[in-house]
Amino acid sequence: MTNLPIRRVTTDVLDVAYHEAGPADGAPVILLHGFPYDIHSYVEVAPMLAEAGHRVVVPYLRGHGPTRFLRPDTPRSGQQAALGADVIALMDALRIPRAVLAGYDWGGRAACVAAALHPGRVAGLVSVNSYLVQDISTAMHPLPPDLEAGFWYFFYFLTERGRAGLTANRRQIAEVIWRRNSPKWSFTAADLDRAAQAFENPDYVEVVIHSYRHRLGQAAGAPDYAEAEAALALAPAITVPTVTLDGTADGNFPATDGSPSAVHFTGPRAHHRVPDAGHNLPQEAPAAFVAAVREVTP
Repeated sequence: MTNLPIRRVTTDVLDVAYHEAGPADGAPVILLHGFPYDIHSYVEVAPMLAEAGHRVVVPYLRGHGPTRFLRPDTPRSGQQAALGADVIALMDALRIPRAVLAGYDWGGRAACVAAALHPGRVAGLVSVNSYLVQDISTAMHPLPPDLEAGFWYFFYFLTERGRAGLTANRRQIAEVIWRRNSPKWSFTAADLDRAAQAFENPDYVEVVIHSYRHRLGQAAGAPDYAEAEAALALAPAITVPTVTLDGTADGNFPATDGSPSAVHFTGPRAHHRVPDAGHNLPQEAPAAFVAAVREVTP
């Protein structure tokens, strides 16, 4: 089992742990993982892109792995504006003026937020499940029963029982989510153990709980991100070249032809369905994910 080596860099808020591969002067690509996963979603994608000549950066998101907050009084926010701001701050710290951003789940949301609010910094976008900017105003609208069932943890985390459960059972909760999200993915206990190391971050529970409570309109956002959240509430268009992906075996997001979110993409865009891939698409179908990154690379 391969473990990706990490480096560290400091932003205004975080000490970010990240993996880097490929030539320093290669076209930059930032790969962003989801919840409850870690950077090893890209354990095959990263070397493939590096071999193709890209500078590949794969950070642990806030609250995950060795990434740490610099100050104890910083709100442990998991809201979408914070995740997007972290991407831009990481680029600043690494002196990357523009990059392709690619991700799924939380990472896809961070990439969409950065692309929507900072298009000049984003050379291209790859997003699993299309447009992932959240509309907080409709957060409590009911979903179809099959989706509500898959998103059980959204509502579980609204409760103090959910906070206690996540604190005590980080790996076990991840396993339940993985099996629902990716019913055709034959992951191993070692795969899950490797990712679960990232959940031992001391801020993991607080960041995750805040993320879902804010998403469902049950927690206030951090003041530093109020302006960005106001802009995101308008569902800003994404203008950068984009490839969106749907796995046909995603347990929570049925694959579409891409048209439901087409209004949100006003630049060049292609949409692909990836056969038999689930929610953790880069780890389940690395070649398809690499092809999508290459498709949007200038």
